[in-house]
Amino acid sequence: MTHTQDTTSLISETGTMGRIILSAIARYAAREALADDYVRWTYRELGEQIARAVAVLQEQGLKRGDGIAILSSNRNEAVAVEHAAMLMGLRYTALHPLAAKDTHAYVVGDAEVAAVVVDPRVLAYPAADLRSQAPKLRATLSFGPLDGATDILAAMAKVTPQPIKDEGRPRDLVRLLYTGGTTGRPKGVALRHDTMAITTVLQASEWDLPDGAPRFLALTPISHASGAMIPTVLMQGGFVRLTQGFASDRFCKIAEAERISMTFLVPTMIYVLLDYPDMAKHDLASLQTIIYGAAPITPQRLKAGLAAFGSAFVQLYGQTECPNCITTLRKVDHDPERPELLKSCGMPSPLVQVALLDSELNEVAPGQPGEICVRSPLVMAEYWKNPAATQEAFRGGWLHTGDVAIRNGDGYLTIVDRTKDMIISGGFNVYPSEVESALLQHRNVSQACVIGVPDEKWGEAVTAYVVLKAGASGDADALKALVKAERGAVWSPKTVHFVDAIPLTALGKIDRKALRAIALKG
Repeated sequence: MTHTQDTTSLISETGTMGRIILSAIARYAAREALADDYVRWTYRELGEQIARAVAVLQEQGLKRGDGIAILSSNRNEAVAVEHAAMLMGLRYTALHPLAAKDTHAYVVGDAEVAAVVVDPRVLAYPAADLRSQAPKLRATLSFGPLDGATDILAAMAKVTPQPIKDEGRPRDLVRLLYTGGTTGRPKGVALRHDTMAITTVLQASEWDLPDGAPRFLALTPISHASGAMIPTVLMQGGFVRLTQGFASDRFCKIAEAERISMTFLVPTMIYVLLDYPDMAKHDLASLQTIIYGAAPITPQRLKAGLAAFGSAFVQLYGQTECPNCITTLRKVDHDPERPELLKSCGMPSPLVQVALLDSELNEVAPGQPGEICVRSPLVMAEYWKNPAATQEAFRGGWLHTGDVAIRNGDGYLTIVDRTKDMIISGGFNVYPSEVESALLQHRNVSQACVIGVPDEKWGEAVTAYVVLKAGASGDADALKALVKAERGAVWSPKTVHFVDAIPLTALGKIDRKALRAIALKG
């Protein structure tokens, strides 16, 4: 690279996540920034805690380019340490609180983590067990006293913090996040500062944020989508209320007391909230924006949500490899007079190019199913230490999402299903979401999940698991007939199982893998 080229690239560099955080702290110093179930901080206090965390991590020998992992509940201190890592130029890996010990140990080792910070409230095994597969792990810290770990809270209270500054660079890795591992070992998704900074700003423009500074309730794990939303709220001078676990009464009480204007829910949470009989007793008028995603939502329940909350819903579609903003279904698109849009995931976001491609990488015609493939500055840098998987994901010069969709004449995309979830029954392709949508039209059905079960005659038999509404009775033949009338005989389940609950992953998504295991055992 010539000197001129090098200078030009520096001049046109994107910002970093650290710059976003520093700007918010300086601009909104006196405002309330962050609260959990125990403490509340202003922006100035958040900055002080970040500075203390930086000092402690530097004492542990961490420097730009090192890896750090955090295993924590939704608490203020976890946010402070993560933001300290951003400013230091560290590579941050989130460990999901509900994942298994073996998964944690594998991720810590594979990510080449130098320091891990754990929360005694959620750690379910000895801290020393994380070292089993992690030869590069030098330091174990904890949010409070814990055998085998240094108490980072006590250390932060003792240090003399220095003014914080941004040590990161736009093309440094800022996040190394691991996929769910449903098809084997989880893969590390490497995301740069510039990618996450663009994502943070794009979220603010795409998601119809509330009027004024948003007041965000984060109750899904901040190790995932909720955590990525926090910098977007802070850059707007907003307030983040952290809590953990979802229950309808608790959600309503916090939303009412804190005058929450924005939250993120997965569809199963929305269903539970809509079925909560005491919801009308709470004043939720402040709630202007309900962002949802991570799994499909049924049009029938979405209509009920619009009736309950008004024009508050925004759907995001993204994945770890291209975070949160591949497409957006905005508030204006949630129109009961246009019911076909309620099945859609919206239009591609600005800065995102989407093509629906067949197996030969040819773009399919409108109305035909094709894999969602993406080009964008939001796309990951690579799969960590996995060039073969990276090459496969990037074949043909596109990020292959594994999701199948159709595009209508106006440009809206509707996700049909994951390629790996498609059922081939009697030679026909059946997408589970289409069957589930039909089942959920029945007045007695609260939730439904459909899988393919090996069958000598059909190859795979369409099999439904159904949760009924409270007090309702189940009629398998009626449900089969409903699907047949709605979609056709091929889609009608061969078997309907009535169950008390459908297993969910740690992220609140339907766990089809667990259901397949149950079906095969049966």
